[in-house]
Amino acid sequence: MTATLTPPAPAVAPATAPRRPFRLIRHSLALAARSLTKTRRTPEQLLDVTLQPVIFVVIFVYLLGGAVAGSQHAYLQFLLPAIMVQTAMFASTAIGVNLNSDIKKGVFDRFRSLPIARSAPLIGAVVGDVIRFVVAMVVLIGFGSALGFRFGNGLLLGLAACLLVLVFSFCLSWTSVLIGMLVREPGAVQGISFLIMFPLTFGTNMMVPTDTLPGWLQAWVKLNPVTDVMAAARGLMLGGPIAAPVTSTLLWSAAILAVFAPLAVRAYRRRT
Repeated sequence: MTATLTPPAPAVAPATAPRRPFRLIRHSLALAARSLTKTRRTPEQLLDVTLQPVIFVVIFVYLLGGAVAGSQHAYLQFLLPAIMVQTAMFASTAIGVNLNSDIKKGVFDRFRSLPIARSAPLIGAVVGDVIRFVVAMVVLIGFGSALGFRFGNGLLLGLAACLLVLVFSFCLSWTSVLIGMLVREPGAVQGISFLIMFPLTFGTNMMVPTDTLPGWLQAWVKLNPVTDVMAAARGLMLGGPIAAPVTSTLLWSAAILAVFAPLAVRAYRRRT
């Protein structure tokens, strides 16, 4: 009687090992849907990104338009792309406040008890908050169109400008996330975020051309990365230089994301 030798089964890696990245993505998207559900059930959270840009456009166009550009219509064309950048940046501050509030309420303690990737609640919340940027842009462009704003370079490049601003704002939102992880109170998160956003947004050529500013302020405007974002949005929407400001915007976005996203995730893991 001859013995039959069965070859050993090949070693198989645990099924979960190659799936970890996909597991993180799946869990993050599920929690992003949770964030969207919260926004849909409490639409008043969108008041700041719907009313604020409208108020800014009305105030600046009808108070400064005649003095700066000679006509309100010409000033609307100059101002609206910059207001779009400003609105998206202000909208990015809300994510830090919301995360800080959820942590204080114990929501993230409940997430820790679930069999999900540890970073998924944080990433999902940031991805889900992108809806605020989209709503802000849609409302602003719709209102601007009612006042007479038009895409001078066509609809396709106008949408490319919106996408570019969306990418920059998403990357910038990680700074707000980091503040939300380091500061103890939601009110303090909002205050610190606005202290950072105001010089970044108003320290640009948003309302007036750069050459009309004092010399010291011109130096800051030229160094300010938000100036490049506004220049890129104007170039894509209305015409003018595109390659240099778009490239600069993408490089700044990548740098901000590379620096602040890991720091935010690290601070999140320490706090939770």
